[in-house]
Amino acid sequence: MKQCCILLMMLGLSTSIYAQQQVIHLWPGAVPGETAAKQAASVTADGSNNVKRLTDVTDPVIEVFPAPAKNNTGAGVIVCPGGGYSILAINLEGYEIATWLNKLGYTVFVLQYRVPKKEAGALQDAQRAIRMVRSRAAEWKLQPEKIGLMGFSAGASLTARAATQYNVNTYTAIDKADSLSARPAFGILVYPAYLDKGENRKLTPELQVDKNTPPMFLFATADDSYGNSALVMAGALRDARVPVELHFYAKGGHGYGLRAGNPAADVWPGLLENWLKGAVK
Repeated sequence: MKQCCILLMMLGLSTSIYAQQQVIHLWPGAVPGETAAKQAASVTADGSNNVKRLTDVTDPVIEVFPAPAKNNTGAGVIVCPGGGYSILAINLEGYEIATWLNKLGYTVFVLQYRVPKKEAGALQDAQRAIRMVRSRAAEWKLQPEKIGLMGFSAGASLTARAATQYNVNTYTAIDKADSLSARPAFGILVYPAYLDKGENRKLTPELQVDKNTPPMFLFATADDSYGNSALVMAGALRDARVPVELHFYAKGGHGYGLRAGNPAADVWPGLLENWLKGAVK
């Protein structure tokens, strides 16, 4: 009983912390290409595995988790949760990641991009988020050239799309922020999906990798049904002579985030922490 009470207290504290984060709406007026009315995202009835799942995102936002002043690296990471472009696993692949990155000195922006099945809108949201964070970098004591993008599963797909299509104008500019570059300083893809939709499971044609594509870190496992995505993306980056680090482990599956008890979740955070030290200077 005592352990249960302690757990409930911890969960309550966690919820309170998340509720206090600054929320920034990406589109002050109409959301480009969106026909549904603006409203807060819906929480699905499926709360299995202690995962909070959001859907019906029509008013995209970023939730800000500032780095502690004592160890602020001056770098920011926009985190894109996964969910098959249908839902957002907002705590598993958003808030929990933010808490961990905060400890390392990174300011984190958890992106609620449009779902379900609004891939074009999601890319607009990612581009807008990068530009907005860059335009307000001084507010969080960040360096504008050190704003990167991180994603899990479909969120990693979105990260790869944004990192390779940053020079594609996907929406009409609405303010000064949109005059800034949408190119992330780096990309982090953790168990990415949907990157091998080309012929014979080659790279998805939409992903135009070239020498100007930002450096990337990729992590996946052999027993993940989407594991080939990391392999083809890493190969394309290597061929284009883009700095890339790929870790491909035997077991772990898919959708584990940072949670203990999974062999992949036990190793990727340390590998990424070391990579970030060299990639973000």
